[in-house]
Amino acid sequence: MATTYQMDERRVVERRNPETSLEGAGVWLVIPCYKVKALILRVIDKTPPWVEGIVCVDDACPERSGDFIAAEARDPRVVVVRLKQNQGVGGATLAGYAEASRRGGRILVKVDGDDQMDLGYIPQLVAPILLGEADYAKGNRFTSISHLRNMPYVRVLGNAALSFAAKVSTGYWNIFDPTNGYTAIEASVAKQVMQKRVSRRFFFETDLLYHLGTLRAVVRDVPMPARYGEEVSNLRIGGIIGPFALKHARNFFQRVLGQYFVRDFNVATVELIFGALFLLFGVGYAAHWLSIREGNQPASPGRVMAAALPVMIGVQFMLQAINFDVLNVPSRPIHPYLRTIERMEAEVDA
Repeated sequence: MATTYQMDERRVVERRNPETSLEGAGVWLVIPCYKVKALILRVIDKTPPWVEGIVCVDDACPERSGDFIAAEARDPRVVVVRLKQNQGVGGATLAGYAEASRRGGRILVKVDGDDQMDLGYIPQLVAPILLGEADYAKGNRFTSISHLRNMPYVRVLGNAALSFAAKVSTGYWNIFDPTNGYTAIEASVAKQVMQKRVSRRFFFETDLLYHLGTLRAVVRDVPMPARYGEEVSNLRIGGIIGPFALKHARNFFQRVLGQYFVRDFNVATVELIFGALFLLFGVGYAAHWLSIREGNQPASPGRVMAAALPVMIGVQFMLQAINFDVLNVPSRPIHPYLRTIERMEAEVDA
């Protein structure tokens, strides 16, 4: 079951500090802009007053979104970043993270510019980070059947399949709905992510989770309903199934190698090694006997057990390794540690 987190704005403020408000939390909005000229001003107008800044990233938009926002937006918090070449949603988001962090943002909330995301959920999204219980929070539309009423059935099935694949490839077995683009990240963690080779296109949200996993960052789901309006998706399901499957497989093997053979060596490593050896021996022995047997010669009970027993033992080892992996989800946030390092480096430079 996915771990979720939901808290109203009042409780966040009370538990953080009764004398402060969300206005001092350093929350900045990052909005990638590509073919959203008709809707972007609605998103800006709906931004809560306690959000300190709004970074709109013109991702080489053919509608010249950046110029349009600069000319039409009346909110003084708006900052426009223009990219010379289209970098996809991932590239635009990372550029927005960099600009918001440079201007003092501490919690960076990424939303789309198509008015599909309800900005009223920002307090719930930033709550786990404000309380020091997570480094990254994301929306999850699958926590209630009522939240899925407006989602097409094809998207429900597709997101469910992608969610399981993401659990396997990222190691975050406690989350769901990995393609949800409504997210919040602590700025010091975002700086670490920006140093990695995160996918710039539609695989961005899932690949970001993979790289957060390599940092051992804590991720939390926040329940919110699916919402669809006048937006036009640039995503074509048929064109991403193959590439997504390959990228999930690549991330899975890289994660297992890095997590259990490079950065650590633990009981799951032993289970993986012996599980693979027993499986290979059992399957290899059976294949060898089938290749040398004469005609329809039946296998003796001893030969059957010599092949079946290693396979069964190997499967048990693999299941134990999977169980260890499921329980090995990061649980201690890293951003307090990263912030301390930043302060120490600033003092040294001073």
